[in-house]
Amino acid sequence: MIAQRAGTTALRRVVANPNAFFTANVAKFGLAQPLSTTQTRPVATQHLTATEARALLDKQRLARPVSPHLDIYDKQQTWFGGSIWTRITGSAMSGTFYAFSAAYLVAPLMGWHLESASLAAAFGALPLAVKGGVKFLAAWPFAFHAINGVRHLLFDMAIGFKRTTIVKGEWYIWGASFVAGAYLAFFF
Repeated sequence: MIAQRAGTTALRRVVANPNAFFTANVAKFGLAQPLSTTQTRPVATQHLTATEARALLDKQRLARPVSPHLDIYDKQQTWFGGSIWTRITGSAMSGTFYAFSAAYLVAPLMGWHLESASLAAAFGALPLAVKGGVKFLAAWPFAFHAINGVRHLLFDMAIGFKRTTIVKGEWYIWGASFVAGAYLAFFF
């Protein structure tokens, strides 16, 4: 209890006279310039009209660098290759997932039957070729995204950046993803 009172008393003394220690001792040790309690701003502001502000903003935008776009890529090396297809397949899978999730949530309100038993019965009634096609349309993006994701992890470790390696890798990934998609669709 006495230690708490002593600490509280010391804090009150520092608060009552905040610069007593700092201005007297810190400068002696060469740790800082004499402390000041005033704040300075080296930037001055001025009032601008809406048109002046817009003109200033347009001038600043002209001085900014342009973000990279598809035009910067070497089309012989990466044109419509695995990188863009990874984005396309990932977006398609996540978009399908979100659309089905939203439909599943509103199904009771709309009178739709999206429960598992109804979906399994409807899918079971489809012809075999249609079932295989639907399963392949679901399996191929997953397989491609997974296999090409491993390739991008290798890219992150700086492995496989030679042009011949990139071209061979593209063909291997396309082939492996079609084989894996067909396996998942027809044998799994």
